[in-house]
Amino acid sequence: MIQRSLVLIKPDGVQRGLIGEILRRFEHAGLKMVGMKMVWMDKELSRKHYAAHVDKPFYPNVETYITSGPVVALVLEGVDAVENIRKLVGSTEPKQSPPGTIRGDFAHMSYGYADAHDLSVKNLIHASGTPDEAKKEVALWFEDDEIHSYKSVHDVHLL
Repeated sequence: MIQRSLVLIKPDGVQRGLIGEILRRFEHAGLKMVGMKMVWMDKELSRKHYAAHVDKPFYPNVETYITSGPVVALVLEGVDAVENIRKLVGSTEPKQSPPGTIRGDFAHMSYGYADAHDLSVKNLIHASGTPDEAKKEVALWFEDDEIHSYKSVHDVHLL
């Protein structure tokens, strides 16, 4: 099934200059970028995006982290995009992510370290967790006219 999913390259990924490397990995895996923009998330957007977590004790640190610099918001499209993107990204806790995943190769913080220093885990990237979540997140971040349709070399293999 062809799906669309939201990916955010978080402030630490932008600040560390990993945008190109992260995009390369998605494109090499056959995912098509159909939307992209840089946004400095404010508290209101953070609360909408992380609505399920706003009342949890760790949320203030998440908000501080995610509003600390610009993010690159992407809509990626492909076969089983949500599941395949999550595999490429790795576990939410970087130390649990195997080598070869984005977090496994580039992220370096653990939950234990973050908790000990009253921080949010800097894990480079957000990826929608389910197809339903992806639809909601894409609609939150992108207007219809910001999402593009075009043929890519990978489309030939889907016929």
